[in-house]
Amino acid sequence: MKLDEIEGATGRPSLIGRISGGLRTAFRGGVDLAMPPNCLACGRRVAADGALCPACWGTLRLIEKPYCAQLGIPFAYDLGPNVLSAEAIADPPPFERCRAVAAYDDVSRKLVHGLKYRDRQELARWMGVWMARAGQEVVAEADVIVPVPLHRWRLWRRRFNQSAMLAAAIGREARKPVDLHGLKRVKATRQQVGLTANERDDNVRGAFLVARNERAAIAGRRVLLVDDVYTTGATVKAATRALLRAGAAAVDVLVFARVVRGVQ
Repeated sequence: MKLDEIEGATGRPSLIGRISGGLRTAFRGGVDLAMPPNCLACGRRVAADGALCPACWGTLRLIEKPYCAQLGIPFAYDLGPNVLSAEAIADPPPFERCRAVAAYDDVSRKLVHGLKYRDRQELARWMGVWMARAGQEVVAEADVIVPVPLHRWRLWRRRFNQSAMLAAAIGREARKPVDLHGLKRVKATRQQVGLTANERDDNVRGAFLVARNERAAIAGRRVLLVDDVYTTGATVKAATRALLRAGAAAVDVLVFARVVRGVQ
């Protein structure tokens, strides 16, 4: 038996293992010197990859309990378990629960726009990890993760779907299956930015469809629908209805950021 095999069998790191580990450490150190880790939002130097600097972290408004059991809107104080917000009572959504990492503010906007518009695809990995943690309850109960799709023409122009990248990152983190093709966007809608709530609803009405040959992957399953931002909810509501028509048992929603108009 060779020296490295003896050491490995006794639980001590083998000679080869120590050498390869040292090489990996040296390589990582060399990379850090050449390309030191930067804040994901502002670019300032930070101690480790995938982190925010103290200034950005201090202004990021994380959404934590207490919040509306259905919409995830934060409450100013704890009203008890399973309490619904006025918005959820007045206009119940078709999905069961929505969860988000943070309020849509300056820092979260930089992250979302960096991924979506500035081709910073590396952000998807870290944002997906945060989403998996913030939405632990809905992720744990999901049978399949489905991203909000882009229309084929917009996908061709942008080259990637940021929601699909986030869904894939969540799936890797949670070890859950991801279906990137079951839900399709069959209507080329206008950009939602700048539209009123009613215009947003009209814009995405009938925009989503689960093809008949894809329904077996959705029917009877609890679906976790993933998007980057929740504004009025028009997009995820329309997508949820399409999934329910295809036979989904239930739909939950997980986004990175959501608009918070005021703590209730």
